[in-house]
Amino acid sequence: MISQRTSRFLAGGILLALAATGCTTVSEAGTTQGTDAPAAGSGTALAVNEEARALLPAEIRDKGVLTIASDPTYPPFEFYDTDNKTIIGWDADMGDAIGAVLGLKVEHVPATFDTILPGLASGKYDMGMSTFTVTDERRKVVDFVPYLQGGTGLAVAPGNPEALTVEATSLCGKAIAAQKGSIQSLDILPAFSKECTEAGKSAIDMQFFPTQNDANLALTSGRVAGVMADSVSLAYQGTLADGKFELAEGPDYEPELTATALGKKSGLLPAVQAATVAVLESPTYGEINTKWELPASTEITPAEVVLK
Repeated sequence: MISQRTSRFLAGGILLALAATGCTTVSEAGTTQGTDAPAAGSGTALAVNEEARALLPAEIRDKGVLTIASDPTYPPFEFYDTDNKTIIGWDADMGDAIGAVLGLKVEHVPATFDTILPGLASGKYDMGMSTFTVTDERRKVVDFVPYLQGGTGLAVAPGNPEALTVEATSLCGKAIAAQKGSIQSLDILPAFSKECTEAGKSAIDMQFFPTQNDANLALTSGRVAGVMADSVSLAYQGTLADGKFELAEGPDYEPELTATALGKKSGLLPAVQAATVAVLESPTYGEINTKWELPASTEITPAEVVLK
């Protein structure tokens, strides 16, 4: 997931992010209705890239709508605006930008994180944009188009009274939370816990929650000692929570690529790859990163969009 080398966010930038509205609204049925998004939440209009558009499956091109699923509990990447209906955030803006390049309207659909990849595989959604870390295991189920890079961090109580770090040796015997279905719950925490037991220490008390908000609440209520997730999001969420938790000091754990997810049978891979390259080569990419205060270290190059 996305990494961050610092936990500081400017208050003015956060207020701007909270005040900004995306290009979507949620219907009474709970489905987010999309509108044209030529500027993708930025100041630069994106023109339709006809070469990328020509790569779209005929069904999607004729329908004119791209359905994107995300879990809106993960600021600054995807969360509800103050109306508790409109999905805003980095992924929402990037999804709108990809849609604009492809000449499609974008429909943002809220979903729980662990249901998105199965939904792509079944054809329920066209795309998944919810800060998915690219892994070999996930690549067996879906295709990925990278757009950022980063690593895992650890949220702790203010002042980090237990001196925790993103290292197995400091977490043995501790209650550590993560969002269900995340790379932290599936891979990192189990591996850390195994490292503890193999060293003759107590296993990590791993607690997995359906949403990031639930995991954060477990930390602020004292039920767990830490929460593991991508570091940019944890730092941002801690600031929005008025400093009730903070990012533990230290480097990110194993920075990885983060990507848009696509069903393997969707036929969208070539078009989304081409559209993502177009966005990365435009001023919009930097504008979206600046808007949501992502550090420059998270940016990738167009050459990294196509996975080997």
